[in-house]
Order: sequence, then C-alpha cells, then structure tokens
Amino acid sequence: MPTELDALFAALADPTRRAMVARLAHGDATVNQLAAPFDLTHQAVSRHVGVLRRCGLISQRVEGQRRPCRLNVDRLAQAESWIAEQRRDWGDRLDGLDAHLAKPTNAQQGDAV
Repeated sequence: MPTELDALFAALADPTRRAMVARLAHGDATVNQLAAPFDLTHQAVSRHVGVLRRCGLISQRVEGQRRPCRLNVDRLAQAESWIAEQRRDWGDRLDGLDAHLAKPTNAQQGDAV
C-alpha cells in the first residue's frame, strides 16, 4: 500500500492534476473538457491524464469516439484514511506532550516549598 499511496500523492502534488481531479468531482468529463482551462498541449494533457489513470484516481471508458474520464473516489478515500490516521497519531502525541509539559518539574517543586 505505501507504493500505491506514493503514486497517489505524487499525482496530487501537481496543481494541474489537482484541478483536473477537482473538475471530475463535479462529474465525468472528456480529456478536452479537462484541458479547457489550461494552456497546455494535447500531449501534456494526455500525460497528466495518464498519471491520474495509472495511480487509479481516474478511469476512462469508451462511448463511441468519446472517452470520458471518471473520478475514482475510492482511491481518494484511501488517501483520506491515511491522513486521518496520521492526524489521530499526531493528536495523541501532542496530547501526551501537553500532559508531560503540564507536570511540575523537580526544580519547580523545590521553588514552591
């Protein structure tokens, strides 16, 4: 799974691909529709779509001459799950640090006497 997450986060590291994913969150789109907001060559757009497809974030189907792309929300859920786990772990660590810092030290206890 780490390799899958690596590919997923690498794909999402690019702002163009994140924008494409955001567009697909609103519904299926063709490659031309995904390319519309960008000043990119068709080859560059195809490369971005290929990266998203290889990491499993999108799929394409054939409808005659059209090849609409669809977002695979299950892959996003895997990333969300990993992020939530990290957030819980760090929350627990920070809570432990807060508790540790709230304990009086020996020097503080000596000052109070």
